[in-house]
Amino acid sequence: MQPRLDSFDTLRAYPAAGKGPSTPLVPAVSRALALLERLAGAREPMTLARLAGELSLPKSSVHGLCNTLVSFGYLRRQSDGAFLIGPRVMGLAEAFVSGTDVAQEFNALWSDGGMAPEDTVVLSVLSGTDALYVGVKKSTRPLGLAFNVGMRLPAYLSGSGKAMLAWLPVEEVRRRFATGLGTRLTKKGPRDLEALLKELALARRRGYSVDDEGVREGVYSFGVPVFGASGEAVAAISVCINKAQLGGDRGGRHRDVALAVAADLSRRIGGDARPARRLEEAAA
Repeated sequence: MQPRLDSFDTLRAYPAAGKGPSTPLVPAVSRALALLERLAGAREPMTLARLAGELSLPKSSVHGLCNTLVSFGYLRRQSDGAFLIGPRVMGLAEAFVSGTDVAQEFNALWSDGGMAPEDTVVLSVLSGTDALYVGVKKSTRPLGLAFNVGMRLPAYLSGSGKAMLAWLPVEEVRRRFATGLGTRLTKKGPRDLEALLKELALARRRGYSVDDEGVREGVYSFGVPVFGASGEAVAAISVCINKAQLGGDRGGRHRDVALAVAADLSRRIGGDARPARRLEEAAA
């Protein structure tokens, strides 16, 4: 999967899938996509001046791009003039999810009636340095955090994100986070790359990862990778609970639900619920 594209110059370096490196790109489309990626990565409203500066584009060009994207619903403008990602992007996320086998099988788990979890269960895929949520089974219990399809969180903070990162080669993790772990959502979670690598090594050894209030205070989750037919971790399951529900077994029954759902989902997409040892050796 290609890394997140954070600027127009970066975007130009990645031609369309299946095309050669000399494939010509349409500059206006490239700039529009770079603008959307920049806003998505910022996770906060951005002014026209800031967008123009960070994209190294003339303000007049960015103004035209923003007006066009607003008119189609891919951006929205605040009363102070700053821009945010618009609701139309959800249609793209839903179209992606509908064509993803692992998401279809995740939804089939519940429609088939085989499981009825008490807690919130989410399915994520790795998108650059983010965990992208492509499936959600919500609990009736209040969690204090609403997960929705299309939502992104830093992979190094979320349970499912760390479960996927744990099965990447260490050098690939270093490459993805070469600029550091910039975003913090609470006071917890790994503070630097070396701390993250220690967490990932522990997750590989025990077969699951933990998010202990790294995404939201009071929220705890167990993440387990989902393996495809090639033996790679193609997605991850996360069971999310209020930390107060951990109990005397330190959340053992919730962890077991995450392990069971991930194993079932791996089997449904033709993968092995027990990852091959060669994967652990590759990640070491």
